[in-house]
Amino acid sequence: MTEAAGFEAVFRVRFDEAAPDGRLRTSGLLRYTQDLASQHSEALGYDRAWYAAHGLTWLVRAAEIEVVRAVPYGVHLLGTTRVVGFRRVWSRRESTFSLDGDEVAVVRIDWVLLDRRGAPTRIPPEFETFFPAGEPNAPIQLGRVALDPAPESARRRTIEVRPQELDPLDHVNNAVYADWFDEAVAAADPEGSAVARSVPRRVRLEYALAAEPAERLDTVTWHDEAGWSCRAIRSADGTDLLRARLEVAS
Repeated sequence: MTEAAGFEAVFRVRFDEAAPDGRLRTSGLLRYTQDLASQHSEALGYDRAWYAAHGLTWLVRAAEIEVVRAVPYGVHLLGTTRVVGFRRVWSRRESTFSLDGDEVAVVRIDWVLLDRRGAPTRIPPEFETFFPAGEPNAPIQLGRVALDPAPESARRRTIEVRPQELDPLDHVNNAVYADWFDEAVAAADPEGSAVARSVPRRVRLEYALAAEPAERLDTVTWHDEAGWSCRAIRSADGTDLLRARLEVAS
């Protein structure tokens, strides 16, 4: 089904998208959300060729994933996406995923529109078919993840961007950062792998800067009473690339 205001599609959870516990990883939901957005755009006539001709591309700036039920491999999820708000150069999509009529996850992503130079650019008028009625200065704020300074006990590890983590735009795909976060939590705690897929959970990701191909990064990860925090930092200069937070209901 496709309409200007929304789009839906069905996704089968593949074997390779699940972790050893048989549950879909957080990154899988982000990948489905990207595909929903792409299918919606293409159905409205804005495919990759259109974006290339106009020198435009969307970049994920922030994501929030709420998982309320475990999603095992082999099931079919109904995904629905729509734009729920926008400002001059960015918009927010909300995508929901349902299993047998019950909502299992909600993903909210803030996308920034970039021009040929990679600079934020105003959303063109023809995109009004995507967006909810109202003024472009809707009362929404770009997603942020504010983190306290890392304690001395924080777990530090080094990773390197691998070729298979790059997408067709030659960027580290935004879902890959969610995998890095899961890996960092797993490395920081003996029960970390299970914690990263606890249900219910909320994961927030702020993409501060893009990681480059083959770049080395350091992750700094720590736990507090409310959850887990992580920074992915450029090894060369200590610049934040990702700020992430995992909160698990007790």
